[in-house]
Amino acid sequence: MICIESLVKKFQHKNKEKKTTWKTAVDGLSFSIEKGEVFGLLGPNGAGKTTTIRMLTMLTQPTSGAIYYDGRELKAHEQEMKQLIGVVPQHVNFDQDLTVGENMELHARLHHLGSSERKARIAELLAYVELTDSINDNVRRLSGGMKRRLLIARALIHHPKILFLDEPTVALDPQVRRRIWELIRQMAKEGVTVLLTTHYIEEAESLCNRVAIINKGKLVALDTPEAF
Repeated sequence: MICIESLVKKFQHKNKEKKTTWKTAVDGLSFSIEKGEVFGLLGPNGAGKTTTIRMLTMLTQPTSGAIYYDGRELKAHEQEMKQLIGVVPQHVNFDQDLTVGENMELHARLHHLGSSERKARIAELLAYVELTDSINDNVRRLSGGMKRRLLIARALIHHPKILFLDEPTVALDPQVRRRIWELIRQMAKEGVTVLLTTHYIEEAESLCNRVAIINKGKLVALDTPEAF
């Protein structure tokens, strides 16, 4: 489903002497992810996890290397591939002036869903994440866990085959975290390929079929959670 070959991302930055130099955020990363797999990226802050997600979701261009979805190179098929993916970002990015339902409606329109399909899909997804009763609430009123569930619902609006979750349970209490885990497991059962980044070893052990550990942009290890 996803294949990454020798992926590199370098950024310009100023060093201690205030001279412009290059910083390597991702350094020759290679791995593949099977259809329907829950695949985890584990590593410390600054390891390159979020930068990798940004390249896979076309928010950042790689310096070098290649990304393939279903055997087709991402760079040559960007518009087509955008229909395959859903993204749950690390930080909440709703329109704070809109309600839950209005945020979902806006995202559905951006994906060109027809009127009847939008209505049915929004109702289906809000029920899926147990937010039906909050459809008319302003997103400012939602708890952290509710916002995370709404981010997942929004990302699923167009039936993506691949879902990217960047630290989906960061700063959530254990009970809410486990509710998010249940949603991720259910999505995988329904055939969605999931790639998630996390700091939590227990999260990777609970959810992932395989885990890639990265540090300083390099792949350190890749195996099943049981093997570590």
